[in-house]
Amino acid sequence: MQINIQIGNKMRTKFLTLLMVLIISLMTGCASVDNKDPLEGFNRGVYKFNDVSDKAVFKPIAGAYKAVLPTPVRSGVNNFFANLKTFVTAINQALQFKFNKAAESAGRFVINSTVGIAGLFDIASKQGIPQYKEDFGQTLGYWGVGNGAYLMLPFFGPSTFRDTTGLAVDLITIDPLGYVDNPRVRNTLIGTKFIDTRAALLPGSDLLDEAALDPYTFMRDAYLQRRANQVADGEVVVNYDGFEPDNSKPSK
Repeated sequence: MQINIQIGNKMRTKFLTLLMVLIISLMTGCASVDNKDPLEGFNRGVYKFNDVSDKAVFKPIAGAYKAVLPTPVRSGVNNFFANLKTFVTAINQALQFKFNKAAESAGRFVINSTVGIAGLFDIASKQGIPQYKEDFGQTLGYWGVGNGAYLMLPFFGPSTFRDTTGLAVDLITIDPLGYVDNPRVRNTLIGTKFIDTRAALLPGSDLLDEAALDPYTFMRDAYLQRRANQVADGEVVVNYDGFEPDNSKPSK
């Protein structure tokens, strides 16, 4: 009985949090903002903080992680977290009424969680089951919520008001990691996920530093264009302005 009460209280707290962030998202996403980056001064400060922190701490740790762990081990870790992401994707696909894709993602999650031993092995890909990536920020965009202002988040990197809301919803209410009761285990998993993700981005971060005259502007514009493409399922017209996606389909 006590366990049921604890679970019920936890679910109630998550529901209230979800309701709050949805209200905030609707208020910020529907606002009319002419400048895609009205918080540029603040965002550049956070970008500099992230860049210094990354080069001093996270990049060396990610490099050591990649150098020490054998490729099969790193692949298993990456597959494990990708499998958890598949669960998040399936829920968001269902919220977007993409039921066929949601069923494929759910099937992928079940197969990899069982036959693939908690997702350590990507058996579903070998069986030809496609892999999708959806999050609650995309779900909000699907339902017409605008980006809101561009926002650089500490440690998490580029985002928008809408995508920050989506990130909070995913982490608090959908991501299985949020339901791990043991704080030490949960924090260890989150830290490992962060380092694994950073290790995968090592080649791209080096290229960004070398190729871009203004890495901040390059990252911002690339992020906004990529998110517009994701929300529109790849159907974004060429005259995209970098702020609000045009979800109209290109002429054939």
